[in-house]
Amino acid sequence: MAAPRRAGAGTFWLAGWLLLLAAPVVRAQTPVGEVQGRVVDRVVAIIEGRVLTQSELEFEARVALVQRGGLQALEVPLDEELLRGALELAISQRVQVLNADRLQAFPAEPAEVDARLEAFRLRVGGSQALERFLGRADVGLEGLKAVLTRGLRAERVLDSRIRLRAQVGETEIRRFYEQHPGDFPADYETVRESIREKLFRERYAALAVEELAQVRASAQVRRVAPFTREAKR
Repeated sequence: MAAPRRAGAGTFWLAGWLLLLAAPVVRAQTPVGEVQGRVVDRVVAIIEGRVLTQSELEFEARVALVQRGGLQALEVPLDEELLRGALELAISQRVQVLNADRLQAFPAEPAEVDARLEAFRLRVGGSQALERFLGRADVGLEGLKAVLTRGLRAERVLDSRIRLRAQVGETEIRRFYEQHPGDFPADYETVRESIREKLFRERYAALAVEELAQVRASAQVRRVAPFTREAKR
């Protein structure tokens, strides 16, 4: 019996969160790229020949953080540690979507993108709050939709590669139940599906991290921002 479909997308964001270095608190500090009160945009990476700028990265990092409940990311400066994680996630998503484009695969339906946009709008506090957020970032609504679309498609690409490998068999479920008797006061049949989902999500998350690391390693990427390891060598 397959694990519930809804678990896949949730664990993708868990993997994404790990790539953002598990930093739910955005620390206030001088924004990266600010020079004597003037914000300077610059290239932070070149991914398969396509440029990613600092402003794009910061915007995408804020979007990802807000989607995970970090509403403070709407305004507070982002530190270098978080941007390094956000850059790795941005690279992974772009490479996955570029590969999907070559195969003309994993399209995002407009209705699905609109649903994510509406969820984002509600999360930030409504239409006016969304307009203020986009205004500060100097990004239009279509720019936000492009980020949400890329995230949706990247989730699907990843899910197609690891979902089958993340499946959990009956023997594994039974073994886990027997090895953790104190965790489950109810009988096996009562907790069986909850154990299945727990093991599935854990395996899915681990496989997602491995897969995304392989995706980044196989791509032609040059990290040029001062906060990246490559730039510090």
